Amino acid sequence: MDAVYTHGHHESVLRSHRWRTAENSAAYLLPHLKPQMKLLDVGAGPGTITADLAERVAHVTASEVNAETLELTRAGVGAAGNVDFAVADVHALDYPDATFCVVHAHQVLQHVGDPVQALREMRRVTKPGGLVAARDSDYAAFAWYPLLPELDEWLALYQRVARSNGGEPDAGRRLLSWARATGFDDVTATSSTWCFATPEDRAWWGGMWADRIKQSAMATQALATGAATEADLQRISEGWLKWAAADDGWISITHGEILCHIAR
Repeated sequence: MDAVYTHGHHESVLRSHRWRTAENSAAYLLPHLKPQMKLLDVGAGPGTITADLAERVAHVTASEVNAETLELTRAGVGAAGNVDFAVADVHALDYPDATFCVVHAHQVLQHVGDPVQALREMRRVTKPGGLVAARDSDYAAFAWYPLLPELDEWLALYQRVARSNGGEPDAGRRLLSWARATGFDDVTATSSTWCFATPEDRAWWGGMWADRIKQSAMATQALATGAATEADLQRISEGWLKWAAADDGWISITHGEILCHIAR
């Protein structure tokens, strides 16, 4: 059931994760939030989405898989007085049944060893009438231009490393299936994208991946397992910079989303 987190927490990874907000990463959930709600944010990461959610509900519990990562969440959430923090394994949440009005997970299920068991636990701790919400990227559905071979190589390498770690990088398209396997029968499944096409956005996204492919935990894992060489990573890094410099550079990052409604 255990899986290794592919990304790690290098600055190049956090540069991306700290960009995330409730508006750009949980828009499918926001219309359903109410001021009196109690929410569990699973895998809260650097806490930027968590902090936004805390402005919309009465209380948020932010969880992470270990104390070190949870400190990043604390730092990101800052002084919000209606957030508490907990180390928790989504496969076995240490909360009584029907504790929360909403249980939310952003970019989590693609990294866990058993996403159906994770959703089962998320469902267990949600109150009748509540919601389980999840959003995950789908790497095979990413689309970009120009069609650079280095980016094809990047995608194939990422999928290989992520799957060797026990995750599923094409999770977005599987969320509805996982929800059905969990036993949910009232599920709203949608998709949304991040799109980067301006010179500023390309410089940020391409520069981030140019660094990340050489310096993050993924790079260490790829080298350790023989999935890539230093020369491979350097070539892919240069490909990201080439994409960022292209006047017609464009990329769409596709995500699947599920809102699972708990019967009253």
